[in-house]
Amino acid sequence: MGLKEKIKSNEQLKKMVHWSILIPKQTRPRLWIKWFVNPFYHKKGKGARIRPRTRLDVVPWNKFELGEDSTIEDFSAINNGVGPVIIGDRTKIGLSNTIIGPVTIGNDIRLAQNITISGLNHNYEDVNLPIHVQGVSTAPITIGDGTWIGANVVVLAGVTIGKNCVIAAGSVVTKDIPNYAVAVGNPARVLKQYNPEKQIWEKV
Repeated sequence: MGLKEKIKSNEQLKKMVHWSILIPKQTRPRLWIKWFVNPFYHKKGKGARIRPRTRLDVVPWNKFELGEDSTIEDFSAINNGVGPVIIGDRTKIGLSNTIIGPVTIGNDIRLAQNITISGLNHNYEDVNLPIHVQGVSTAPITIGDGTWIGANVVVLAGVTIGKNCVIAAGSVVTKDIPNYAVAVGNPARVLKQYNPEKQIWEKV
């Protein structure tokens, strides 16, 4: 049995390791994790940039990857505590974005400002307990290559957005969006889609 499996199988050891990595009652990693673990454990591609005012709440038990020539702008928050965050090459994460894993963002993507992409939901079934003590559930989000997401968009857990899509500003994406589509609204619906046979954009 490896070290990881030993920790998972021993509840007391698991709690101790968790305490040593995360600040109690917060989702932020301790400074020693930020300084001495994350720089060596997580993958940062050549030319990738994380601006100094980014809140990077990443832990070693889930992946965080930032591809070549990709940028995360100031005032954004990245959290991989409940699932990996993978960002591809030449992708730009705009100002004040929040990304909570599990999330996979492809190559050549543009995210505007104030976007929330969260693969996490809080459980709420037991009405006798506060929601925050009932645990969480996750469902992965995937965003295909070449997509542009406008300002103030919310992408909900479990959604897949296809390649070369446009998601209009202010939209709330609650279900999958196919490749080469323009989606708008709350909930977001597809208005146009590219027809490769006719080589034109068609209204849906």
